[in-house]
Amino acid sequence: MTTKKLITSDDPKGLDATAKWRAVYNKQQLTDGADGSAQRLNESREFWKELAELIQKHSATNQYANEVVSSNYTYPKEYKGPKPIAEQVQTIATMFGLDPTQALEFAKNLPTLPEGAEGWFAIPRWEKVAPTYGQAVQKVLDLIKQTRNGAFYNYREGELGPNQLRQSTKQVAMFQKLGDEQKDQDILVVPAQFGIRHRGRSVRRAREVMNANEVGLGAFAIGIMLLTHPERLQHYDDLWIDCAGDEFASIADGDFSRSPFFSFSDYRVGFGASDVGSARDFSGSASVCLPQD
Repeated sequence: MTTKKLITSDDPKGLDATAKWRAVYNKQQLTDGADGSAQRLNESREFWKELAELIQKHSATNQYANEVVSSNYTYPKEYKGPKPIAEQVQTIATMFGLDPTQALEFAKNLPTLPEGAEGWFAIPRWEKVAPTYGQAVQKVLDLIKQTRNGAFYNYREGELGPNQLRQSTKQVAMFQKLGDEQKDQDILVVPAQFGIRHRGRSVRRAREVMNANEVGLGAFAIGIMLLTHPERLQHYDDLWIDCAGDEFASIADGDFSRSPFFSFSDYRVGFGASDVGSARDFSGSASVCLPQD
């Protein structure tokens, strides 16, 4: 896979962009002083957040741009955001018999939450759970069924072998990076969002607009997040969760043109797969959002 060079403000293209930014800034006639307009702009977290979103929006390609629909679906009121990270780590350690020590130590000094992430989530290395990725996903699905007293249905039962389910190369690289930074930890601490950031977008459009520091999460990671946050899927009108970090081939023919998703209908959580080009207002891709390098 070819690695593209990341452009910074010191590169020629970056210098061109910052020169244009300076020209726009100078035309605004901002004022000096402790309460002047220049200072208010500097202190406006909302402005810098919106600026980052504009850069992402206008730097994305137009590929699959028509695969977006308007969406009003959201999280259930019971979901208040990520639980305290120490609580998540302990829950996962108990469920899978893992060592929480290093993760708990790491969680004591977390950096600033990156743009796009809604909080910190604890996700074990899948290699600590099972010999293969598909087997690790199956273990997570079994636990979801168990913890929900059977209120779960796997529409892809028996279809999680390597010829049908695999991780995207970008997700593999992202978790390798996280694993290298959080050495010796059975459980990784990850900045992520639970799907609302990409609601209404097809999986491949969501992948397209993600920059180098964002990657879609797969069924294993999202399943773990549902185990620690079961309130995230409770009602038929809760936003479903696309697993954009995974690729799925329905008939094991090498055509990995589908991706898994978690749903809620008929009073139970479901696990299925759909075409990556399907834009659905009731679904959005969960993702990891790392800080800019």
